[in-house]
Amino acid sequence: MVISDWPRLSLAHYQARARVAKVLAHPSRLMILDALAERERCVCELTELVAADQSTVSKHLALLKQAGLVADRRDGAKTYYRPTICCLKGLWECIETVLKENLRAQQAAMGE
Repeated sequence: MVISDWPRLSLAHYQARARVAKVLAHPSRLMILDALAERERCVCELTELVAADQSTVSKHLALLKQAGLVADRRDGAKTYYRPTICCLKGLWECIETVLKENLRAQQAAMGE
């Protein structure tokens, strides 16, 4: 492959990808997405999960929603959230593979 073939996508597209990646770059948001993959949840359940107050969890959810990763629905006074995509399992598997490979490389470097 010749370097002149790059970039394949526009800068704006890479910037959009980076915005989604940035939203994913927080442990609480990853926990929230993992929990939502099981079932729809209200904010009150998620505050307990991430051990944060409702306003903090709501801010996390707003960022996830802006990135297009979750959707919400109102039911009386409660708001319930669900993922909008089904590909997160593949992302988590990819990340776990990277973590395992990094661990193997570190162990090899330590002579273990």
